[in-house]
Amino acid sequence: MSATPDSTLANPEQRIADLERQLAEREAELAEAQRNLNETMTERDEALAREAATAEVLGVINSSPGDLAPVFDAMLDKAMRLCEASFGVMNKYDRGSFYPLALCGVPAAYAELLLREPLKFGPDTALGRIEAGEDVISSTDAAVDYRQASSLIRTLQKLGGIRSVVFVSLRKDGALLGVLIAYRQEARAFSEKQIALLQNFAAQAVIAMENARLLTETREALEQQTATAEVLQVINSSPGDLAPVFDALLDKAIRLCGAAFGIMNTYDGRRFNVAATRGVPAEAEAVLRSAQPSAHGVGARVLRGEDIVAIEDFAASPAYLAGSPRARALVDLGAVRSYLGVALRKDGRLLGTIGVYSQEVQPFSEKQITLLQNFAAQAVIAMENARLITETREALEQQTATAEILRVISASPTDLQPTLDAIATSATILTGAVNGAVSRFDAL
Repeated sequence: MSATPDSTLANPEQRIADLERQLAEREAELAEAQRNLNETMTERDEALAREAATAEVLGVINSSPGDLAPVFDAMLDKAMRLCEASFGVMNKYDRGSFYPLALCGVPAAYAELLLREPLKFGPDTALGRIEAGEDVISSTDAAVDYRQASSLIRTLQKLGGIRSVVFVSLRKDGALLGVLIAYRQEARAFSEKQIALLQNFAAQAVIAMENARLLTETREALEQQTATAEVLQVINSSPGDLAPVFDALLDKAIRLCGAAFGIMNTYDGRRFNVAATRGVPAEAEAVLRSAQPSAHGVGARVLRGEDIVAIEDFAASPAYLAGSPRARALVDLGAVRSYLGVALRKDGRLLGTIGVYSQEVQPFSEKQITLLQNFAAQAVIAMENARLITETREALEQQTATAEILRVISASPTDLQPTLDAIATSATILTGAVNGAVSRFDAL
């Protein structure tokens, strides 16, 4: 049966519709494939960019071992660029405060305020939550979230034009080392990929900080061992002579403790005497050599049994406030602020003190305290060696004098005068007297 004109007409129209539908489906599939390809290419480009940035940062870490400034600068530059951030800050955490280590693209007014003082924060702030243990905190619109923040945080937000922000902690074995912060000046949240990238950079920062710490500790240990060996060499090369030993000890202690100057005092059972100084201003030293410690001073505390005396701010110490001449000289003439002293003791007996002084308010660390204790122990060894040598020499001199007198007696058994002359001469020499005599008493 042949097709009618209507059916013939209908079939081409249907055919065209089917073809158009198929074409649309192919175009949609092609568009989807293109989108997938674009996403794949974008992800590949992002991955390559991340890998390149990571490699560059690791290259900086390797090329500047122990020097964190170029590492953090490179890290922030890569992180801000790849995360499309307006600017960023790397902060170090230390005893309840955050201190900026590196800045990238930070507005001048924001940077000026940030560098002026460490960041203080409450427990309900982002930094407080980081300190409490959170690892990542993000805000889509800081202008809204910061309305209840402290005046400092609100000021920083306004100065930086901050809208979106993300905080990523830096931790080593659970200990907080710092925080990496990225800012945007428009309300556009950071993506999960960008936050993951910031976490990767934070991990690299921790590696760099740990490397720097290990290198610093190794270098400090080597310096301490070298200093100890040099002091022992001085002790061996000048047996009985304490002056070069005390000079060497103070020189090493000042350098390794980062102090401005140092003083070694000896104690004779009645008073302290300045035995050696290093770097002390002449005007201050003159007072120190003439004045005795006050009842509120370091010497008094050592006499009461303290082995370590640490004063964070000498200008606020009881001795200075009480008007002690020594304390006044140290602060007013020597510009002393922080002090660390260690007692020199042998079997509980006080032999003296060794002290180092800083001209800024910065408490000495536990490592520096241990280091000064080591130098104090070396000073005690040197003093004990000198005492033993002196006693041995004195005993030998006494034995020699006794032998000489016995020789004179033997040589002149009937003549008393040579024996008396020998006794007077030996007694004068051994006692360090200017002259001497032997007198005879005749009872009337």
